[in-house]
Amino acid sequence: MFSSNAYSIRVAAEDDESALRRLAALDSRPALSGPALIGEIDGAPAAALSLTDGRVVADPFAPSARLAVHLRLRAEGLLAHEREPSLAARIRTALTPVAPRPQVA
Repeated sequence: MFSSNAYSIRVAAEDDESALRRLAALDSRPALSGPALIGEIDGAPAAALSLTDGRVVADPFAPSARLAVHLRLRAEGLLAHEREPSLAARIRTALTPVAPRPQVA
């Protein structure tokens, strides 16, 4: 595994398009579309993961297999966070009064 400071993972920005295309070309795969995560080793993009469909493209000349695992873990965390309602929404739901049930005679 990597030490915690050997790699970084971040959300891809618009200026990362060329890096994403380069990684896809090195991996002989189609370029990623939509939001993506980029994993860097020593400051250089080594792998990327699409947050839309989960595809990974990676530099085959870099030790990117383990980085791809970290990218998948980070993506799962981001997607789980998006699915979870905010704390305020959960509190409002819990405090919403429930209509009383009609009594059966």
